[in-house]
Amino acid sequence: MVEGRSRVASHDSHTGRLPGLFLSPDTSSFTEFLGSYSPELLPGRRPVPAVPVGEGIPHATTIVAVTFPGGVVMAGDRRATAGNVIAQRDIEKVFRADEFSAIAMAGTAGIGMELIRLFQVELEHYEKREGRTLSVEGKANRLATLVRGNLGMAMQGLAVVPLFAGYDEERDAGRIFSYDPAGGRYEEREFHSIGSGSVYARGALKKLFRADLSPEDAALVCVQALYDAADDDSATGGPDMARRIFPVVAVVSDEGYRRLGEDEVGALAQTVVEGRYDSPGGPTAPLR
Repeated sequence: MVEGRSRVASHDSHTGRLPGLFLSPDTSSFTEFLGSYSPELLPGRRPVPAVPVGEGIPHATTIVAVTFPGGVVMAGDRRATAGNVIAQRDIEKVFRADEFSAIAMAGTAGIGMELIRLFQVELEHYEKREGRTLSVEGKANRLATLVRGNLGMAMQGLAVVPLFAGYDEERDAGRIFSYDPAGGRYEEREFHSIGSGSVYARGALKKLFRADLSPEDAALVCVQALYDAADDDSATGGPDMARRIFPVVAVVSDEGYRRLGEDEVGALAQTVVEGRYDSPGGPTAPLR
């Protein structure tokens, strides 16, 4: 955004005034404003990298989310891959969207990070302009618009798929929203996963989910699901006990967004890993 600020300074440097577009009350959307003033700064308007798609470009996986009474837990593994190479072992894919919501991404890592930063600014800009926060559905709809703006890149192989979760004050419940590369928005029930390991993670979530989970148990379910994903998907990284690299786990409730500390997640990871010595396939669900 530095480039945008320098353009502002040079645009009306002789008067010391901001351009009229900066003072217009027409929109509370930062993305719409940026698209009018400097559209080339939007992630979807960037030129395609001059390398074959899929070669040397890090991709991020896997994300899971689980609801519990009064909130939702979101977690992501730490591995990014470029083809068959591990590009990064400690990438972060789960972030605070605002005080009562979280966002994570799978897909092209660089574009995904830009999209998340833009979404964070979008929510903050709206709150400052309107003096109130968007509803959970309003936030989910704004994110769908951002994803749709990246459709051109997605058609060329640089897709980003986010997962959004937030606390709904009216329902006193956590809600989860998934997306497709074209910007389609879908509300998920109870739990969901995205990324290359999502099929394996979702299988674990199915057998471990309970409607009465505590926040701590919901976090443990997420770590178990990520372990199962890493067990079968080479692009998903499991807990790295030697390097002390653990999943990013965040809880969103009426108390707001809270990222679990390294010690907390490390204890969860230790519980999962030790349990796998006796049961490599993980905990089993009762048949009746």
